[in-house]
Amino acid sequence: MDPFLLMVLVIVVAVVFEYINGFHDAANAIATVVSTRVLTPRQAIMLAAATNLVGAFWGTAVAKTIYSGYINVSAEFQVAQMAIACGLMGGIVWNLLTWWFGIPSSSSHALVGGLCGGVLGQSHLEWGRLIWSDTVGGKTVGLWPKLIKPMVISPFIGFTLGVIFMALITMLIVRFAMRPSKVQKWFGKLQLVSAGMMGFSHGSNDSQKTVGIITFALIVGVSAGAFDPAHAPAWAQTIKPELNAKGVVDHAPYWVIVLCAITMAAGTAAGGWRIIRTMGHKMVKLQPVHGFAAETAAAITIHGASEMGIPLSTTHVISTSILGVGATKRFDAVKWGLVGRIVWAWVLTIPITLTLGYLFYRAVVVLGWAK
Repeated sequence: MDPFLLMVLVIVVAVVFEYINGFHDAANAIATVVSTRVLTPRQAIMLAAATNLVGAFWGTAVAKTIYSGYINVSAEFQVAQMAIACGLMGGIVWNLLTWWFGIPSSSSHALVGGLCGGVLGQSHLEWGRLIWSDTVGGKTVGLWPKLIKPMVISPFIGFTLGVIFMALITMLIVRFAMRPSKVQKWFGKLQLVSAGMMGFSHGSNDSQKTVGIITFALIVGVSAGAFDPAHAPAWAQTIKPELNAKGVVDHAPYWVIVLCAITMAAGTAAGGWRIIRTMGHKMVKLQPVHGFAAETAAAITIHGASEMGIPLSTTHVISTSILGVGATKRFDAVKWGLVGRIVWAWVLTIPITLTLGYLFYRAVVVLGWAK
């Protein structure tokens, strides 16, 4: 296939992934504020879209981790565009499956798992093509420090902060003898702030993941000759990235950031309500005070990860923050059977999407679309 058209195909598939990420994952940013009826769904979507867009421009550390922190690219091994496309397809299939059943799972882990599976399919299961743990330029990179360890630790941080914030708020309510009507009124207003914080942190982390994938496709496109005048139209030179001495870009292109932020906002508007019902109603019944505590705990955790370039699962964090808040009400207020289903989805996401990415690539080899 023509290298320029193949690169465009990968970008289109990445945009589709981001759209699905919107109605699957971005619902996390507005689930609590809709469930507590502080905002209508339309108002929440507008708030999430605006704050996601601002957050997406906050930094590109997470995007850089995606396009340079997991795959060991060398002179003798260049990742194929088809491997990236197959990885995205693996993530898309898993996201759609979990969305259909209303189970919050991690689009972040689906994306990275699928990408790793596509690369393993291209390299014939050469596991050394994956960076497990390394130090580059004084910074730690790799699947263990930048994906697996945070995957295990972040839910505990979200849960603990949810418990702490809710306990402190309860103490203040009791100390000042606040009436239920006043609690509802004040925390309804404060939840507007916490929902904005959640949307901002979500944008600073989740939007950046697809930014990283598209940037990766552009980098691969340069090495594959996709921007050669013989293949590409004249306007393609305006989107050609400038590679540094290490063969990567120093900053993700701004047009990619805008594209991903807008696509995620559109996806949020389209169909996040299955996940919203699960997180906002089925796990534990929420009031504005609980929504404020859960969103604040999650936003602090997620934004801290963004600053460190860690593609965190916002699903894991907001879900466990809600659980932490719910557990302070009554331990049996949480529907633990549903939580068990969610945990299984978390555990299975990476191995299943890795397998799907691998199988998709081997299938396109059989079809003669890749080597």
